[in-house]
Amino acid sequence: MPRQPRQRRRALLAVLPAALVAAALHLSPAARADTYPSRPITMIVPFPAGGPTDAQIRALSLAAARVLGQPIVVENRPGVSGTLGPSAMARTAARDGYTLAMITPALFRLPHLQPVSYDAVNDFTYIVGLTSYVQGVSVAADSRWKTMSELVEYARANPGKVSVASVGTGSLGQITVARLSRAAGIKLNFVPFKGGAEATVALLGGHVDAMIEAGWGAMAASGKLRLLAVAEPQRLKGWRNVPTLRELGYDITVQSEIGIAGPRGLDPRVVAVLQDAFRTASADAAYQRALDLESMPNRFMGTAEYQKYAAEQFASDKRNIAELNLNLNQN
Repeated sequence: MPRQPRQRRRALLAVLPAALVAAALHLSPAARADTYPSRPITMIVPFPAGGPTDAQIRALSLAAARVLGQPIVVENRPGVSGTLGPSAMARTAARDGYTLAMITPALFRLPHLQPVSYDAVNDFTYIVGLTSYVQGVSVAADSRWKTMSELVEYARANPGKVSVASVGTGSLGQITVARLSRAAGIKLNFVPFKGGAEATVALLGGHVDAMIEAGWGAMAASGKLRLLAVAEPQRLKGWRNVPTLRELGYDITVQSEIGIAGPRGLDPRVVAVLQDAFRTASADAAYQRALDLESMPNRFMGTAEYQKYAAEQFASDKRNIAELNLNLNQN
């Protein structure tokens, strides 16, 4: 008899670890949200490693990880104009805040151009907006064209012979190529790439004649690229000598916001933790330097503002694509 309490204690100790694990696994969503984050977070970047966007998100993630007290591991998943990674996250990631994705403007545009595997409005929890791409028309430093007018004149005399690189079919780059072709009365040969780094390498290597894309800043500053024009409402502060397309007579400006989202249904408390962490991280000096290299603004949007932007951009893209009668095979 005296041994029975001791045996019961041993049996209890033997099953206690398993019971604790089981209890942890069956924590309520509220309890899990209260302990978030308790392990590393994955951040999907939908472009290849080494490009300007990749560098910016890595700098931001490092700063946010310091705030959250957990690592943020960047995972590159390029493809489908920057929508492959986010759409895969929306379909397969647990709704716990441990898998996030950088959102590109193409996410809102592609559903109006081709069948997609996601619902841009309902399949994502939009967390924060970060910055916007600055679309520019650039050529290699040794290009025959010193100005935008010279490029347009050559293209007009040689229809279809000027090849223009950008990121992916259905991208803002392709749409800008189509709009410029129409506005200038020329025919440009659009060449898609998986990411801005690949497009830039092709331009520097002489495989394409020009590039209409963001990510030109560091290369232009170093003298490897020549920036001919920007698709902004006004000239850029650091590039006062470069005209806007609108100044040159082409009514083309491009809004190209990027941000961060998770799969639909994230706990609002988890979203609030992430919003606050990324807000703090957006003031980080290394992140700001990464933006400055590409002349990109630090345009942070909180959750409510970014959610509103996402819904409005989806509707705006639908309207604009219908009005322009654009399709993926159009140059």
